Amino acid sequence: MGIWRWIRRLGPGLVAGASDNDPTSVATIAVVGSTTVYGLSWLFVLLLPVLVTVQFVSSRLGAVTGVGLETLIRRRYGRWWAVIAMAQVVVVNVVTLAADLEGGAASVSLLTGLDWQWFVLPLTAVIGALTVMGSYDEIERVLRFVLLIFVAYVIAAFLARPDWGDVLLHTVVPSFPLDGVHITAALALLGSTLTSYVYFWQTIEEEEEHPPTSERKVLEVDAVVGAVLATVVFWFILITTGAALGVHGMQVQTAADAAAALSPLAGPYAAILFAIGLLASAMLAIPVLAATTAYVFAEAFGWRGSINDPISRQSWRFYTVLAGSLLIGLALTCFGVEPIRLLYIASIVGGLGTPVLLALLMLLATDRRTVGELSLPIVVVVVGWLATAVMGLASAGFVVVTLFFS
Repeated sequence: MGIWRWIRRLGPGLVAGASDNDPTSVATIAVVGSTTVYGLSWLFVLLLPVLVTVQFVSSRLGAVTGVGLETLIRRRYGRWWAVIAMAQVVVVNVVTLAADLEGGAASVSLLTGLDWQWFVLPLTAVIGALTVMGSYDEIERVLRFVLLIFVAYVIAAFLARPDWGDVLLHTVVPSFPLDGVHITAALALLGSTLTSYVYFWQTIEEEEEHPPTSERKVLEVDAVVGAVLATVVFWFILITTGAALGVHGMQVQTAADAAAALSPLAGPYAAILFAIGLLASAMLAIPVLAATTAYVFAEAFGWRGSINDPISRQSWRFYTVLAGSLLIGLALTCFGVEPIRLLYIASIVGGLGTPVLLALLMLLATDRRTVGELSLPIVVVVVGWLATAVMGLASAGFVVVTLFFS
């Protein structure tokens, strides 16, 4: 296969990986950068192989089996495990949807000067129409175009003028004080970046693509590239907020803090670029979140449904869940929780639910009855289970600190 054909086939993995850069992740990393400066930047060095592994495993599983992860859980472990997995995904997705809607609205507020609450409903309507009325291919083309805007985060990092020596030192030399701030920050960071909808969506995209065996390698490379892109963007967001806010002792409390506070310290263009990146991340992630919720429901109960199907008697339940998840997310934004606070809470909720879902992913990917003779490389298996163990320890540490030391 020629190099240009490889490049043209890139897409599902890029979208899945880049959708991880949703407002929840952006806001969470902004909070971490403002509270720990560059202190947790080394986590991204460890996160890179973990994200690459998870996306690679998801891509392999989806391509080999031709069905989504939720369907595989139901077939292999039964309806109850499928419902448990579905419940975890849906709860995290709905909270994240609300947080991302607020984050996207807050970014428009920063660009216009108007209150963010005016933009939640229009943003929901636009994204809902795009998701319901567009086919999978149309949505993927739009989302791939949105990826280009993430360059804004990289430029904003340089405009913030960090001490690059200090940045590199903290990136390559780990340090982790065992206190509530750092444990909570680490769990939120891991929860927002290893969130379940990303690898569920990766298997769904492989199902929708129906790739021939000859193109599996392309899709696996695509998944790896998407994970690398996501991790690099994460790192630059941390550097931006650490340099512009953290080193000055300015903690992020609202979405305005995360972007507008960059203006006097890093220049007005850094704030504008940060806001544009936040809006792009919302436009990318919200359709993926809503669609993933609908797919997980449909697969758990054996319904027919796909965003490639028109609304019909066979697919109405799929689209009802899709629209319902957007409406519930919209309703949650009416409780008056500040966007940045809700985004951070969503990351912690995601982190607590991740270990079980990662364990199911790894069990299925190493099960011969599921994947046949196409076994994973041993290094992928080891990294995948290590990631599951780390998330379990981070979740347990958070619960212990919350119950006994808060």
